[in-house]
Amino acid sequence: MVIKKFQASTETQAILQAKSELGKDAIVMNIKTIKPKGLFKMFRKTQVEVTAAVDEASSKEAGKEQKPLSVINAKIDERLHPETAAVRPEENEDKELDKKLNTLARLVEQQIESKRKEPKKESRKSKVREETEPEEPREARDARDKRKQAASGDSMRNKSIELIVDTLTNNEVSMMYAKQIIEEITHAGNVRTLDDMLACVYQKIILKLGQTRPIVYEKGNRRPKVVLFIGPTGVGKTTTIAKLSSKLALEDKKKLAILTADTYRIAAVEQIKTYAGILSIPVEVVYEVKDLSSILPKYKQCDYILVDTAGRSHKNTEQFDDLKQLLNAFSKYSVQTYLVLSATTKYKDLKKITALYDDITDCNLIFTKLDETDAVGNILNVKLDTGMPLSYVSYGQNVPDDIEVMNPQVIAKQLLGGKNGYGSGR
Repeated sequence: MVIKKFQASTETQAILQAKSELGKDAIVMNIKTIKPKGLFKMFRKTQVEVTAAVDEASSKEAGKEQKPLSVINAKIDERLHPETAAVRPEENEDKELDKKLNTLARLVEQQIESKRKEPKKESRKSKVREETEPEEPREARDARDKRKQAASGDSMRNKSIELIVDTLTNNEVSMMYAKQIIEEITHAGNVRTLDDMLACVYQKIILKLGQTRPIVYEKGNRRPKVVLFIGPTGVGKTTTIAKLSSKLALEDKKKLAILTADTYRIAAVEQIKTYAGILSIPVEVVYEVKDLSSILPKYKQCDYILVDTAGRSHKNTEQFDDLKQLLNAFSKYSVQTYLVLSATTKYKDLKKITALYDDITDCNLIFTKLDETDAVGNILNVKLDTGMPLSYVSYGQNVPDDIEVMNPQVIAKQLLGGKNGYGSGR
C-alpha cells in the first residue's frame, strides 16, 4: 500500500493533489489544519494536510512508483519510527490500541522465550556421541545457528499471525477475510516485527472499509434530492431518519420534507410525525405509489425529501415488488438510497438481506445498534461481500446525538481489540 501526506491552502486542493498522484482510487484517511509557527506566522497562511492511501494493486494500475511503509496516525508513527516523529501538540488520543499492541507483543515474546528456556532431555547415547565425535567445524556451527534463528523467527511470525487472526475472528470478522488480510500484508514483504504486522493490518482494514458516503447536497439540482431508507424490520430506520433530519435541518440549515410509506407498523406514522413536528418539518403519508404524483410537486422547493419505507423480511420476496415500484416513482429525481442494517444481526442473515436489496438498487450502508454489541466484524464482512459504500453508524436512542459518519480508524481499532469503540461512551 502507498500512504502519503499532501499539503495545500485548501482541503479541496490537497485532495486533488492526492487523487492526481495516487490515482482515482485513493482514499482520504485523515484531514487536519496546520497553523503557521515562528516569528513570521502572521504573514503565513494556514495549510490543510490530507493523508491519503491507495492499495498496492491500485497503485500499480495507475503506474505510480510505490513508496515505503509509513504510518496512519501519530500513535502508530511514533511506535514504528520514533526517531522521525515530529513534536506535536497534546491531542486526545485513544490509547487502547497501543495497549493492545504491547499486550500482543509481550505475549508472543513470552511464549517464544519460554520455549527457548525449556531444558533439553538428552539420552546417554547422545552424551557419549558428543564426547567421542570430533568437534564440529565452525562453518557448520554458523550454518546451524542461522537455521535456528530463522526457525525462531518463523515461530515468532506464526505466533503473531495466529494472535492477530484470533483477535479479528473474536470480533466476528470472517475467517476467510481475516486470512486474506494476513496473506496480503505478508506477501508484500514489508513485515519484520509484530508491531509492523499490527500496523499493516490496521492500515489494510482502513483501506478495505473504504471512503464513506454520507448524504451530500448537490448544487444546481432543480429538483430536491430524494433520500430513501430501506431495510428489514426492526433495524431502526425511523429513528435513523429522525437523527439525520435533525442534523440536516439544524446543523446544515437545509429545507426538508419527510414522506413515510410505512403504513404497516403500528404507530410508525405517529412516531415520525412527533419527531418532525419538533423540527417543524412537513410529513406526508404515502398509502399508494400513485399518491406521489400529487405529493411531490408540493415540496419542489425543498433541498431534501427523506422517505421512510416499511421494513421487509428477507424471507418474504413478494414484498420487494412494492419497493421496486416505489423506487421507480422517483426515476426523475436524484436519489440516494441507504440500506439500514443492525450490527447485531447474524452474518448468515446479513448475507441474504444484502443479496436481496443489491438486486433492487445501488445502496449505501448504515449500521445501527452498535451499542448493543462488542463485535463489529460484520461491518467489514458486509463491506467486502457487497462492495457497498459505508456511511453512518448509530449507537443509541438519543436524537440527534447517537449517530455519525462512520470513521474507519475507530472500526479498525475496535477490530484489533481497542475498547473505546462506538457505543462504549468514548
